[in-house]
Amino acid sequence: MKNDELPIGREQLRRAEALLDKYRAGRQELTARLCEDELWWRLRHWDTVRDRPSGPKPASAWLFNAILNKHADAMDNFPEPVVLPREEGDRESAETLSQVLPAVLELCRFEQTYSDNWWEKLKHGTAAYGVFWNAEKENGLGDVDVRPLDLLKLYWEPGITDIQDSPNLFLVELASRDELRRRWPQYDGKDDGPADLRLYVAREGEDTSDKALVVDWYYKLRLPSGRTAVHYCKFVGETLLYASENDPALAERGYYDHGCYPVVLDVLFPEKNTPAGFGYVAICKDPQMVIDALSANIVESSLMATKKRFFISASTGVNEEEFCDWSRPLVHVEGGLDDARIREIVTRPPDPIYATVIQMKIEEMKDTAANRDVNAGSVSSGVTAASAIAALQEAGSKSSRDMIGASYRAHAELCRLVVELMAQFYDEARSFRITGTGETGFTALSGRSLREQPVGAGADGQTLYRRPVFDLKIRARKKNPFSRMEQNERAKELYSL
Repeated sequence: MKNDELPIGREQLRRAEALLDKYRAGRQELTARLCEDELWWRLRHWDTVRDRPSGPKPASAWLFNAILNKHADAMDNFPEPVVLPREEGDRESAETLSQVLPAVLELCRFEQTYSDNWWEKLKHGTAAYGVFWNAEKENGLGDVDVRPLDLLKLYWEPGITDIQDSPNLFLVELASRDELRRRWPQYDGKDDGPADLRLYVAREGEDTSDKALVVDWYYKLRLPSGRTAVHYCKFVGETLLYASENDPALAERGYYDHGCYPVVLDVLFPEKNTPAGFGYVAICKDPQMVIDALSANIVESSLMATKKRFFISASTGVNEEEFCDWSRPLVHVEGGLDDARIREIVTRPPDPIYATVIQMKIEEMKDTAANRDVNAGSVSSGVTAASAIAALQEAGSKSSRDMIGASYRAHAELCRLVVELMAQFYDEARSFRITGTGETGFTALSGRSLREQPVGAGADGQTLYRRPVFDLKIRARKKNPFSRMEQNERAKELYSL
């Protein structure tokens, strides 16, 4: 079959690229905010000020510290999935999945991914996870691949709230032309994709002269059976690298059986009509800028006050070279000297009220970010008991628990996609090492146990099928030491009673 007769050809790629441009134009505000947030995170927020002062430009890390503490809270409560069956017959499969899922995520280095994405969530308000099937893993056997996604490289239809409601989803990435030629012989090295987007996707200081923009295009189609299929297309410019709709084995089935985009968004503070949210940089950058601006003025005033300057009459005849050199004991002058001819410039120190204003803005930031001193381990001098400190920290971390709960809901969706991929692609049983149960053990899992299974025949003689259905619950695998200590103290009290 010729390329023009296939469902995905040059004309469809042109339409997809036009859609990508439309999606990109509709989220320029989000893109600009993401870039500015990154400068704030790197303590380069003076670069965002149009009329920057010429004097000192201090960059205090109060905002950085707030994000740091929230990230520590998240890592103290690392998620662990628990799979629950809905029917008695699925109990064994659910127990196996509860053991296998953490092992699969560990192979994907999910703890590092979770940490990286929490930085993104706290800074920008949205963390993006990609749940893909990587056919190259395990020496070509293939396995689930969970990795963090850059929001700057992810594009959806403007105006939607749930990313699964977007008719198309684009993931763009830069790739070496030589690598593209080796993997896809149909690529001739001439198509590079939009130059402006190619430069924008590049990392700071990256040379893009030998790279092309590769677009992963996911889209949904409604099948005659009523089921929604998700298809996948990979292209560079007008060069098609792969299209699942052109594959006879996947044309009616879709690329992924679960029918969802392989992307999960974890949002901090949601916004209307967009699946992305905003983070702590957006709500704390105003007091942070006031703190640094006032600090700049106070530092500049302090420098002026500590550096001596003088008024000198032109008729005095002072040797300026000798006068400015503090290592010379003698300074020659012509004529007499008095207070009218040479006088020190006295700089008035700033009023202490300005230091109080800075402290007020720091307290405002702590309250806004729910990052009080007790959350960082500091308490007032009157509190000394460990149980009292633990109780104060527990009471002061409710905002962190709320954010972590939202991440757990996103993690449950991520694990659901992982289970769906295992059901689709685990054709043969795979062995996994299980730890954390007191001793190391091994278990095996096959996708056949997760797919539709015959349960008998209906009244018309047709075979009836039932697919196992599971519920995913997320619990914290890691607890902070104070929570453990509080539980131990309670256990001791109960034992003594």
